[in-house]
Amino acid sequence: MNTVFEVEGKPQGKARPRVTRHGAYTPAKTRAYEKAVAAAYRAQTGTYFGEAQLSVMVFAYFEPPKSVSKKKRAAMLDGTIKPTVKPDADNVAKAVCDALNGIAYRDDAQITTLIIRKAYRERAGVKVCISDTGFGGGY
Repeated sequence: MNTVFEVEGKPQGKARPRVTRHGAYTPAKTRAYEKAVAAAYRAQTGTYFGEAQLSVMVFAYFEPPKSVSKKKRAAMLDGTIKPTVKPDADNVAKAVCDALNGIAYRDDAQITTLIIRKAYRERAGVKVCISDTGFGGGY
């Protein structure tokens, strides 16, 4: 079984938990992004994988800066130039995978293969593919 969904807007990374004398908490911006990921998943697919071993691909898409030349913008959109901007790829994947705990699967510990890619495209967003049969290609 495979499922694909997209989250519109700039990709967000999982922020470190904040620690106070009253305990630790996840920052509001991270909580809001995780809620947006969960809502997009429910609206677009809602498939529950249960206890299966999973493969996940996360594609984080960023908009090219408005200040770049047309030539550089074209190179960004055709994949010649890739984004090396924050957030880090692993933090984007962590935010997405944590957001789907209990919604798409029991726990993100079930993910045995994780592929994340950052690229430019006209509209920022995140595309997520989840499979319980793998993606092939030696992964």
